[in-house]
Amino acid sequence: MFPQFSRNWVPLCLAADVRADRPLALSLANERLVLFRNGEGQPCALYDVCPHRGVALSLGRVERGQITCPFHGWRFDGTGQCRYVPWNPDAKLDALSANALPIREKGGLIWIFTAREAEGEPRVPEILLQPELRLTAQSFHWRVHWTRVMENMLDTPHLPFVHGATIGKGLRGRTNEKMEMVWQETEYGAQISAIRAGEEPRQNLRYHFPNIMELVIDPGGRTMRMLAVCSPAQPGETRLTIYTLRNFAKSRLFDPLFARVNARIAREDQAIIESSFPQEVPPARDERSVASDAPTLAFRKIWFSRIKPDPSPPAQDG
Repeated sequence: MFPQFSRNWVPLCLAADVRADRPLALSLANERLVLFRNGEGQPCALYDVCPHRGVALSLGRVERGQITCPFHGWRFDGTGQCRYVPWNPDAKLDALSANALPIREKGGLIWIFTAREAEGEPRVPEILLQPELRLTAQSFHWRVHWTRVMENMLDTPHLPFVHGATIGKGLRGRTNEKMEMVWQETEYGAQISAIRAGEEPRQNLRYHFPNIMELVIDPGGRTMRMLAVCSPAQPGETRLTIYTLRNFAKSRLFDPLFARVNARIAREDQAIIESSFPQEVPPARDERSVASDAPTLAFRKIWFSRIKPDPSPPAQDG
C-alpha cells in the first residue's frame, strides 16, 4: 500500500471539495481513492476499487451517505461496509466490504493516513488553525518524482536564477556573497533560515514532515502564507498543491490574482525540475553538494531514513 509513502498523515485536498452529493476521485502514491461524506456529514475515504469487479466507485453516485458502484449497483457506507447487493437478498454483506482509509478533517483540509490503521493524529500546521483567514488551493501535475519537487520547495539558492524576474529579483547581482542556510529541527519538521552578511536572518521557510513546505510572507504586518504540498501521484508524477492563506483581500474576487502569481512561479520551477536525472533524489554521495545545500541534504536524509521503505527482503530463519 502506498509504495514509498506508507504510514504518514498527509493533506489531500480542501475539506470543501468533499461533498455529500457526489464522489471525489483522487490519487495518492499510486493508489486510487474516492472521497465523499456520510449521512452525518463526516468525510469518508475508500479505495476507488469496487471489491466485486474492480471498477472505479468514483464513477457511481452518492445517496444518503453511501456510494453506489456504477457497474452492478453494490452500495457501501463510509467504513467500506457493503450495505446492499441487487438481485442477492441473501448475500453475506459482511464478506463483501470495500477498503476504507483513516481520514480526518482539520484546518480546512482533508488528511489521509497512508495505511489501513491510523497512528496518532495529523500534525496540522498552526497557520491552518488560525481563524478568519481566506484559504484557497490550486494544483499542478509535474512529471517528476515528488522528492525532487519537495527539495525544490526547500531550496533558497536557486531563486535568482530560476525566479530572476519574480521572487528572486532582489537576489540578482548578489551571488558573490556568502549565503548560509541553517536547518533547525523542530517538533513538526524544521525551521530553515537564510543568513547573508549584514542582514537579519530570514526565517521564512518551514518544513512540515513529511511533504509540506510553509512559506511565511506576512507583508506589512498582515498574514499571508503559502503551503506547498508535494504529493506522489502516479509513478514518476507529483501533484503539487499550493494552499494560500491570507487575512486581507479576502473576497473571492481576489483569488484569481493570487492564483496567477502562484502559477507563474510554479511554471518557472516546473521545466527545470522535470529535467532532473534521475527523477527521484539519489543518495547524497551520487551528486555534488556545497554548504548552501544544507536544507535539501537534510530532507534527503529524512527521505532515506524515515519515508522510503527498506527494499531488502526480511531475514529468513534457518
